[in-house]
Amino acid sequence: MSSIKLDVQWSPVHANKFITWGTEICLYEVIQVKDNNRQLYTKISDCTVAHLLATNTNHHYVKCIDIYPQLEPDILLAVGQANGKVVLTTFGPTIFDSQGLSGRELVPKHARQCNTVAWNPIDTNLIVSGLDKHSKDHSILLWDINKGLQGSERLHHHNAAQTDSVRPIAEVGVSETVHSIAWFKHEQKCMVVGANNKQLKIIDFRDSAKVINTAATKAVYNVSVNPHNNYHLVSSIDNQVTIWDTRCFEKPVLTLSQNRQITKVLWCPTRHNLLGALQKDSVTLHLYDIQHCGIGGGEDTEPGALERTVAPPWHSPVSFSWHPTHVNRLLAISQQGLTDYTVCERITVNWSTRSHLAWNHASKSFKYICSNDNIYKALDDISILTKTRATSEYGLLPELAQNGELAENDTLKNLWQWLYLSRYLVEDGTIPSTDNKHPGVRTVLKLDGQQGSNNGFLKSELIHRPWSDIGSNHTAKIYRSSDRDKGLLLCGWRFDKDTNTLYDSLFLERLEREGAYPRAAAIAVFNLCLRQAIEILNRGASKMSMSTNLNIVAMALSGFSEDRNSMWRESCLKCRSQLSDPYLRATFAFLTADDSYENVLNESGMAVEDRVAFALMFLSDNKLSEYLKKLTQKLTDEGNLAGFLLTGASLEGIQLLNRYLEISGDVQSCSLIAIRAFTPKLLQENQVQVWITSYRNLLNAWKMWTQRAHFDIAMRSSTNEKPSQQIYVSCNFCGKSISAFMQGLSRARGPFGRLGSTPNKLKMSSCPNCRKPLPRCAICLMHMGTVSGLQMTTSNINRSEECDNKLTEFSNWFTWCQTCRHGGHADHITHWFRQHSECPVTSCTCRCFSLDASCKITVVLGFQFECIFLGNSMNVKGK
Repeated sequence: MSSIKLDVQWSPVHANKFITWGTEICLYEVIQVKDNNRQLYTKISDCTVAHLLATNTNHHYVKCIDIYPQLEPDILLAVGQANGKVVLTTFGPTIFDSQGLSGRELVPKHARQCNTVAWNPIDTNLIVSGLDKHSKDHSILLWDINKGLQGSERLHHHNAAQTDSVRPIAEVGVSETVHSIAWFKHEQKCMVVGANNKQLKIIDFRDSAKVINTAATKAVYNVSVNPHNNYHLVSSIDNQVTIWDTRCFEKPVLTLSQNRQITKVLWCPTRHNLLGALQKDSVTLHLYDIQHCGIGGGEDTEPGALERTVAPPWHSPVSFSWHPTHVNRLLAISQQGLTDYTVCERITVNWSTRSHLAWNHASKSFKYICSNDNIYKALDDISILTKTRATSEYGLLPELAQNGELAENDTLKNLWQWLYLSRYLVEDGTIPSTDNKHPGVRTVLKLDGQQGSNNGFLKSELIHRPWSDIGSNHTAKIYRSSDRDKGLLLCGWRFDKDTNTLYDSLFLERLEREGAYPRAAAIAVFNLCLRQAIEILNRGASKMSMSTNLNIVAMALSGFSEDRNSMWRESCLKCRSQLSDPYLRATFAFLTADDSYENVLNESGMAVEDRVAFALMFLSDNKLSEYLKKLTQKLTDEGNLAGFLLTGASLEGIQLLNRYLEISGDVQSCSLIAIRAFTPKLLQENQVQVWITSYRNLLNAWKMWTQRAHFDIAMRSSTNEKPSQQIYVSCNFCGKSISAFMQGLSRARGPFGRLGSTPNKLKMSSCPNCRKPLPRCAICLMHMGTVSGLQMTTSNINRSEECDNKLTEFSNWFTWCQTCRHGGHADHITHWFRQHSECPVTSCTCRCFSLDASCKITVVLGFQFECIFLGNSMNVKGK
């Protein structure tokens, strides 16, 4: 590897051999690293090495080389030289010596440079050489290497006189310059030639050498025929690669522009329509997957190319060569050495809306995983969780708190429980609110900036409340007002207005049952019930694993002293940070605090509702307003749904939910919370409409029609809005709407009331506009006489009363197959498809029954119905 290698070429018949050539020609053998037991080798990849088998230094003016394509144990080369000769040479003694081929020279009449040489891949005894221009000689010479080898001449090397007697069997191109040549892979004696820097020629040697097709172009270099498609060619010029189709040879079907000059272009022999292109001084190889390359690039077969680059560990390669049989394998050569590289297959991934993932594997198979695969559990994919929740009717259960049990998320569970609590307090009249049934703490305090608010100014009463249960005269400052009491109720805390004590003992008992002893004790301390807190800790010490810590904490609380200079307070300040439970830390922070409660209010481990409740009790009006504003902003920025306690169903609540959606992708919860908690005005906000539309589209994509319908029903019930008419029935002849006529008729009044003396059931068997008959039922052959979806009856008691509108029985609805358009009365069609799968019309072969395999709910499986809405709404009830 001491000399500079200019080119590299795999042997077309030896899977483990290749040559490199420049000033000398070298033959290498490739073996696996694990099988290597030789001293001298060149590592060309992580798993392969190249051994130098032989070197040929007999030819100093090499311009082009091609390897003999006949399967033989030895290598025979055709070497084109600067003087125009094509020399057949080998690496030492070979089988070709006995055949008289080694050392044979193919000499043109006039000396000039040989630019290209190519063996015929089918008739391997044929070889063509392309030469520079000479005014009196041909430039394309076809040779038969076996011609002239007679008798004893096959046993010896030819001398100069014998060589001079060898003449080409065909000659083409007088006074022309040949730049590149390529044989057609499936045509025995046809080739394409790039000549004169202005033409591509297709030459046929089968009868006599003649040009059968020509294209005017400057792209005459690196001509190559697609090994998988005999009609497709490639050539290049400067920084352009052109793709040609021989069936429409006037212009290229595709031109690929590059950033730099093209030095080599080759079709991959193992991959259909894969093209490799090397640019000058480039560190990457450009690959083009030619797509739909048809005749002339017509509209039906418009060509295209998918481009990508590969950057193996090489430095500015000067040439490369595809392996003839190994898929996507190539050799690249640079000034630094050789690289054996396999191009990774381009993977096409398809991810369905139902979370089914499929991709191609090794070009021979597809791999597939479904939503039940364990990988989705590891990824914690929100789409899988969303589908599971939708199936269990998450968010649509009548009791708001029940939806939290289906969420499988503590934050969502707490939010749904809070929605239940706030609605209960509003409907009970405890918190007066006309429109909004889910006001937040800032709303009841009138701090949300809405009309009629306090604009940040509260009016609270300051109370000095003693620590009554320990017989101490020490008091604490507590702020009370009716609005603060409402906020405490939203936090789940209930107090006696007379004694200012926590009278909802069930709340603390529930916390103890749940094992939340530190939280229960902290809330008791916050309400100045120190003895009760010690009792809670003692009960928890006997049941929890951390009983030792609770005993110590209870003992520490029992030594409480209101003296701010006491040793107890100093010890608690030092030991507080060592406590692992946030509620225990907050408890001692409260007992050792001065006038500031920052360590309690900023204890992030405490539940938001407990911190807000503490602030409602112990912060002054100005500090409370400022704290709640900062906390709301912080929780909104974090997308923490616990902040809904502060915002409630408001514009701030929309911002909070939107931030939560950006972080979690849970559009389902945002949509369901909106339709169950927001007012009709808030539902019209653009951001909320985006959530709702996205979730509906998601259910539609999953074909969860039932869940989508239930969602729509819940949404309509929250807005009290009737759905607009979406489907109309019209005459097949005149196109006028029949339903519009009936709606106008239903509003008409006669002398004895609406519709006058019309019968109880209005029937109509023809179009009211053109009088053409309505379609016949395919079963009973009667015209559709009942207007589907709407019946009008008159009262027999008092004709002056308004007529009652009611839905027509399902058996009389218009139904038909969406493919063949045949149908009839729903009851008749249902009965027919219980026993048949084919259309009831005699001349129709449509198998309506099997068209919709996913329909497994109704009795008529596979039959697609169109229900015609003649009224403004339709309700379908079934078992």
